[in-house]
Amino acid sequence: MKEINLKALLVTVIIAVVIWFIPVPEGLKPNAWHLLAIFVGTIAGIILKAASMGTMAMLGITMCAVTQVLAPGNPVKSVTDALSGFGNATIWLIGLAFFIARGFIKTGLGTRMAYYFIRLFGKGPLGLAYGLNTADLILAPAIPSNTARAGGVIFPIMKSIAVNMGSVPEQADTHKKIGAFLTLSSYNANMITSVMFLTATASNPMAQKFAKDLGIHITWTSWAVAAFVPGIICFLLLPLFLYRFFPPQLKNTKEAPAMAAAKLKEMGPVSKQEWLMVATFIILLVLWIFGNLFSIDATTGALIGLCILLLTGVLTWEDVKAEKGAWDTIVWFSSLVMMGSFLNSLGFIGWFGNLVGGKLSMLSWQWAFPLIVLVYSYCHYLFASATAQAAAMYSVFLTVGISVGVPGTMLAIFLGAAATLMGGLTHYGHGPAPIFFGSTYVDMRDWWKHGFFISVLFLAVWFAAGGLWWKVLGLW
Repeated sequence: MKEINLKALLVTVIIAVVIWFIPVPEGLKPNAWHLLAIFVGTIAGIILKAASMGTMAMLGITMCAVTQVLAPGNPVKSVTDALSGFGNATIWLIGLAFFIARGFIKTGLGTRMAYYFIRLFGKGPLGLAYGLNTADLILAPAIPSNTARAGGVIFPIMKSIAVNMGSVPEQADTHKKIGAFLTLSSYNANMITSVMFLTATASNPMAQKFAKDLGIHITWTSWAVAAFVPGIICFLLLPLFLYRFFPPQLKNTKEAPAMAAAKLKEMGPVSKQEWLMVATFIILLVLWIFGNLFSIDATTGALIGLCILLLTGVLTWEDVKAEKGAWDTIVWFSSLVMMGSFLNSLGFIGWFGNLVGGKLSMLSWQWAFPLIVLVYSYCHYLFASATAQAAAMYSVFLTVGISVGVPGTMLAIFLGAAATLMGGLTHYGHGPAPIFFGSTYVDMRDWWKHGFFISVLFLAVWFAAGGLWWKVLGLW
């Protein structure tokens, strides 16, 4: 993609200008409406790929500062507020986790873990799927970029196995031997593991931050506990579902464990650096799970983990500087969170929530809850990123739900997970999608068709099993 798409950029500008000059609705501050214009323009530019997310984020920050929508008549406070996202602890948690994730890739620990599970479970297609998916699950809490996790660790191993089993990308008649099955299994499992932990993908902390703005406090542990039962059920059902409705032609993969064993032998014994990475990972999990007992915030825990890796030499400062994905995420995440937070503090989110909530006021929350989640979930067809959807819609839908009586924490976590769970709907639905779709093992028709059925499966599990589990937890 070119850095700048002039046609898309022109459309983005037109959208923002049109919204800006629409008469301000009654009961809303003019600067709140004008911030909405900048926010919608930024999101439209990201969706239309007018420029990179970082470029669009900087344009959004700059327009907020120039137009002084955040602090009318106060240019100094305007630019301070526009840059306030960079001081957000949640944003730095994600950036720090990216740096820590580099340790898994640099040391080879992530690859070793994946091959280990293939050696253990890989005698058949289902075993291979569960082996790859289990490796993803274990890596998920510490690697917040599911694109890095899937693209840097899982996908290369998955493709190598498929090719060795006779599924060659260049030969279409071999795709369904096992390549297509493993592709959909690994990709959609990545969507599941991404919603099971707060630090498993960037959109989760964004949802946590927006929920906090509305008075709902979600910790790393409370998110993991709430997501565990529906997440693990989806994790277990997915390969079985695909094996039934999109089965591989190859039913026996006895060669896979031997191949994985050969790769592990080639890697040699576990290195000192890998052991240090394991120890740091354990320390991080302890701090994230039990940090509240020691008054240690999740971001502070991540800082401790990064310092351990730097002081032990697992990572160097050059590694940190070279982690472009982290710095890129910090920039665009800061912009979107800043605008989303000010839309709330300036009154737009509350105004819109009351407006829509009034339309649903005749419904009980038990009816409004599934309606809100379903509409939010299938709006994902319009988005290429769960983060973009969370930035554009999360606060509004959460506010609407709260206004009609839906229990806040339950809705906040479900909406936080929904956009990622819907990542399989399209071949552009989430960061790892182009990587897996680009393997050519699954054509667009099969991807969209099975993606829809998988989305129904995921939502059914989250409504049914999730609902019962959340009742046990006292969330409703």
